[in-house]
Amino acid sequence: MRTLKYTAVALAIAGLTGCATVNMDQSMANLNETTASMTEKKVVLALNDEQRNQLRAQADELLKTPLGLNSTVELMLVNSPEFQALLARGYSESALAAQSGRIPNPIFNFERITVGDELEIGRLFSFGLLDLITLPWRQQAATFRIERAQLQLAGDVIGQVAQARSAWVDAVVALQKQQYAEQVFENAQASAELAKRMEEVGNFTIIQRIRQQMFYSDAALGLAMARQEATSTREKLVRVLGLDAQQFEELKLPDRLPDLPSTVKKPEEVSKQATSRLDVQMAKQAYDAALKVSGAETVSSFVDIEAGIRRDSVFDRDSGTKTNPKGFELDIRLPLFDWGGLRRDALSAELLAKANTLEAVMRNVDSNLRESYTNYRTAYDIAKHYQTEVVPMLDTLAEQNTLRYNGMLIGTFELLADSRNQVRSIESSIDASANFLRAQLALDAALMGSPSNVKLSMGAQSPAAEAAAGH
Repeated sequence: MRTLKYTAVALAIAGLTGCATVNMDQSMANLNETTASMTEKKVVLALNDEQRNQLRAQADELLKTPLGLNSTVELMLVNSPEFQALLARGYSESALAAQSGRIPNPIFNFERITVGDELEIGRLFSFGLLDLITLPWRQQAATFRIERAQLQLAGDVIGQVAQARSAWVDAVVALQKQQYAEQVFENAQASAELAKRMEEVGNFTIIQRIRQQMFYSDAALGLAMARQEATSTREKLVRVLGLDAQQFEELKLPDRLPDLPSTVKKPEEVSKQATSRLDVQMAKQAYDAALKVSGAETVSSFVDIEAGIRRDSVFDRDSGTKTNPKGFELDIRLPLFDWGGLRRDALSAELLAKANTLEAVMRNVDSNLRESYTNYRTAYDIAKHYQTEVVPMLDTLAEQNTLRYNGMLIGTFELLADSRNQVRSIESSIDASANFLRAQLALDAALMGSPSNVKLSMGAQSPAAEAAAGH
């Protein structure tokens, strides 16, 4: 009896001292280390008003200047309540994972029974014997679950960063296109007004005047759509950044996208960086956790045992005597109707599924990186072609047409038409630069293990061909 008691106490103490646990500061440090390439180690979970005020001050400072791509990410990290909620949920998942490895609390049962002149007081201290036996397995599984929860949080953070970057690109592109749509509208307005006056003096037919007014009408519709797109993308960015009404008024964006880099990443450089993708780590952690859980679950599928230490006090009021019977109890679940076969089959199937998922993820890594890199390189080549070939050629055409106009070889309407074509080419150049930036961001996310698809789309006819066809 005494040996059983000491053994149980020793096992309980050993289990308690070896429990898996999590720490808030350490969790944030690990998260920053994992996502450093995309967050620059600036992820902070605000726990009180003082920390929230510090983050607000950082956000206000960032809003004083036009937001670049990196400052947009930083603003989202320190200002978005949705992002703070994401961090809090991530820590909650880690804490619950750690809790799954703790030993269940023992149960103290107290009884008071009166039979005639006899009073019996019973005390029972019981605990799950299998819980102690399987504790090492459960602690290892809990450790894996903690690591998985932290990897999942890192993946969610990368997803939020990618969303903020994408929203910034869309907002700046829409703003830049709006500016050029205003130029097209001004040109079309001038053309329509000139056509109207020329018709009034008999130098233009009704058909010629209507044709110019149709250009003006199309330009007006295009400007309205461009303004709506600029507003829509700006509001999406506001939501992603978690800006309030005051911060919305302070938000400033650059007039144009950043210039193309002078060099691009090499394939071997990309392969070297993709050494610890999160999706591979998460699949491996899921398999390891299932493997550890299966050991404990297999044992408990056969039988369950509850052990208890009993000490009673029996008072005989008639004789005035007291006795203290003591002993122990074992409650064993008998496998008469359910031998746990289906439960073990489910565990085996789940383990097999996790193993195949890990294999599938590992096989897809190279393919995903090749696709992401191809999109990145193709988008760069297209954007570079626009920058070094298409736009300079159209600039030369514009200069030549200005000379022809000054020499009275072409009229005002031909010059205005050329100006419209040049603006369209610049819009296509903006789209090409935006495609490259999106492909670059997608490649960065793919290297971290959060792949996303980027579709490269170009018009059916290049602006240069359109311009050449118009002259």
